[in-house]
Amino acid sequence: QVQLVESGGGLVQAGGSLRLSCAAFGRTFSMHAMAWFRQAPGKEREFVGNINWSASAIVYADTVKGRFTISRDNAKNTVYLQMNSLKPEDTAVYSCAVNSRPFRFTSRAEDMGYWGKGTLVTVSS
Repeated sequence: QVQLVESGGGLVQAGGSLRLSCAAFGRTFSMHAMAWFRQAPGKEREFVGNINWSASAIVYADTVKGRFTISRDNAKNTVYLQMNSLKPEDTAVYSCAVNSRPFRFTSRAEDMGYWGKGTLVTVSS
């Protein structure tokens, strides 16, 4: 059974940093793009960024560009989200997802085949 498990969320003050991890179990995704999404209370799910299978291409939403960094370690079947200069508006449940097709690099939620349950990030002002 495939599982994506996020970790690293928590409470942080504005301006602080957190590093989220998403580990995949049950299957290797070294040839699949992986993505981060977030959903704030009362809001729609939002694309945060994604990374292609080889880490040669990374895309970020404008709202996080320059502050967040996505990386991956295929040997560990894990993707990371380094979040710096956090703002209260970054408060959300952050979820990772795996693109359902190998080598495809898209950002649409409907293109994702597996999702983690998410980890809560709360940024206080």
